Amino acid sequence: MDIQQDWNSSELEKALKEISTTIWAIAKRCEDDHHCLLMLLRSMESLHREIREGLFEPSLPNTRNALSSLLREIEESGGWPYIERMRLQALLKNLESEENAQISETK
Repeated sequence: MDIQQDWNSSELEKALKEISTTIWAIAKRCEDDHHCLLMLLRSMESLHREIREGLFEPSLPNTRNALSSLLREIEESGGWPYIERMRLQALLKNLESEENAQISETK
């Protein structure tokens, strides 16, 4: 894949599709291995943070008007990019509920 300074929309879409396909293929190979999947998710989260902090934030406009315009554009085109972390408390609560349901079924 060629990394270019200026992308047109179709080139960018194609490159991102290739990346997504590769990531999905890796995820499928890790399908039953939670350690492997966790490593993949951590890697994606780290890359997201590095791009956001190292490239995106420095590229933001430095005037209030331009920044406001960009924020409106971001909201109109799908919102702010975010990688959600799994909430451990919710996971533990779900596990507890499942255990309680299993105990009830055996009685």
